[in-house]
Amino acid sequence: MINENDAPQFIDQFFPTLSKQQLLSGKLSPKILLVAPGTKLSWQYHHRRAEVWKLIQGSAAIVRSNTDVPGESTPMVLNEVVQLAQGERHRLVGTTEWGIVAEIWLHTDPLHPSDEDDIVRVEDDFGRK
Repeated sequence: MINENDAPQFIDQFFPTLSKQQLLSGKLSPKILLVAPGTKLSWQYHHRRAEVWKLIQGSAAIVRSNTDVPGESTPMVLNEVVQLAQGERHRLVGTTEWGIVAEIWLHTDPLHPSDEDDIVRVEDDFGRK
């Protein structure tokens, strides 16, 4: 997790095409996600946030669906911004090499911002609930 005070620089570096004015109206919880080859992160969704991802190095794929049934795995494109809607199921998948993804949160309820407890894990290979 990146310090929230560094969010403006994080946006400048990883999401320069997004509206900084709009993004900085709330907490972004910037993060760098790492996914190892052949692994997959939680099949999950969130009640109080959308997310924006960008593959910044290596390779990775994404699985998305509007239901608990996973969709097809789609390779992420280096430096392409991916927007995940609030409630959309998603999973980051490791492919042939380590994948490094920049992530920011877009809170859907400014009066009750999302946090780590807003993760609904449908499936998790690491035994997390």
